[in-house]
Amino acid sequence: METTENNGRASRLGGADLFDLALIKKHDKAGPRYTSYPTAPMFHDGIGSAVYAETLKKVALDDAPLSLYIHIPFCNTVCYYCGCNKIVTKQYGRAAPYLELLFKEIDAVADLVGNARPVTQLHFGGGTPTFLNDEQIRALMTKLRERFHLVADDLAEYSIEMDPRECTPATVKTLREVGFNRMSMGVQDFDPLVQKAVNRIQSKDVTLSVLKDARREGFKSMNIDLMYGLPHQTVETFDATLNQIIAFNPDRIALFNYAHLPEMFMPQRRIDESAMPSAQEKLNILEHSINKLIDAGYVFIGMDHFAKPTDELTLAQQEGKLYRNFQGYSTQADCDLIGLGLTSIGYVGGCFFQNHKEMDVYADSITAHGLAVFRGYVLSPEDHLRRAVIMRLMCAFALDFKQIEREFDIEFKTHFADALLDLKAMAEDGLLNLSAHGLEVLPAGRLMIRNVAMVFDEHLREQRKASNFSKVL
Repeated sequence: METTENNGRASRLGGADLFDLALIKKHDKAGPRYTSYPTAPMFHDGIGSAVYAETLKKVALDDAPLSLYIHIPFCNTVCYYCGCNKIVTKQYGRAAPYLELLFKEIDAVADLVGNARPVTQLHFGGGTPTFLNDEQIRALMTKLRERFHLVADDLAEYSIEMDPRECTPATVKTLREVGFNRMSMGVQDFDPLVQKAVNRIQSKDVTLSVLKDARREGFKSMNIDLMYGLPHQTVETFDATLNQIIAFNPDRIALFNYAHLPEMFMPQRRIDESAMPSAQEKLNILEHSINKLIDAGYVFIGMDHFAKPTDELTLAQQEGKLYRNFQGYSTQADCDLIGLGLTSIGYVGGCFFQNHKEMDVYADSITAHGLAVFRGYVLSPEDHLRRAVIMRLMCAFALDFKQIEREFDIEFKTHFADALLDLKAMAEDGLLNLSAHGLEVLPAGRLMIRNVAMVFDEHLREQRKASNFSKVL
């Protein structure tokens, strides 16, 4: 069982508390994952590199920490379930010219923002960041340290997504030597039939080998990604994968819902829809997985994330310091995030900025200007208010109305009258407790925290549609 702290009150939480099938069926609908607010569909091309440059100059003298995200877009094979921005190629030589562009962008950004602000969070994502060879990884980290103030790795969160099929013991050693202290590995499912159906052939031995290498080299935290809803999955087959993952003993486990959106993601068109589990079986897999992970001692952090009781995510949540950004849940405070590389997204000075998605356009822009922003969004005071509300719901499962009123000089009940009507209906269903002073999401509502957050999403309320988002469960 799990013990969580919420506003100073301890409550015991188990899988049976989280999973209420009737409520899930009633409230399961499409919606954002809220790694940002406003969400990416609100970005527009009225924001470009010129606005980005001016914003970087403005925040140069701030004393708050910085976060860096580096996007490496290449994968050598395509996983059919994937919805990430990637370039599938077996031509490893394509990494070298991309790094040249990336170095130019790093120089251009650093020239504007300087290196006075400490970098306490760094994340390499993709694609497959370990598509780069060891020498290229060293060169990229050297460049980042030359141009930014990266603090010692024992004081920071430096993480990398990697494919264990492309990670030798030497690579793991290199990653630790250059400062990475956290690693995230995709597994999804160990069942051979499932792996073949989604074109992700990856043995448990390869995965375990990399995990052991990372432990030996001193990585502080290991995360493993799993996915339910894939072709040929059943409760019984996924249970075998869970047994193996639990035996691996990772610090964190992400249990993602497969979002089948073939009209948006071309690789998903190769998936045999007739082999996908029924909606009921998919929920059965989720329920079984939740119970299994909690019984194994993992704490439910939120949405689809589980962590050990001693993990930094768990401790940050208990201390009210958990945060959420484009990489998911984080222990770092709300800080400026600089995105570097093809299609990367940053959040600087109260604005979102996204780089070009096409390699040729990105290359031309970097060569000409050093920056490659093609769209973004400048948050209004109302956006900042709603962003704070949604962030606290996603991370703490609770809201203190008076605290919001003090910070933003509003009268909560008047300002959020429409949202409170929706919340009242959720309270009647047992998803949350609603009082005159605040709200607390109950265990049965935690899996559907996106639903709770959505009632405060002004843009979604105006659009009255969420067709580009995945189902909550």
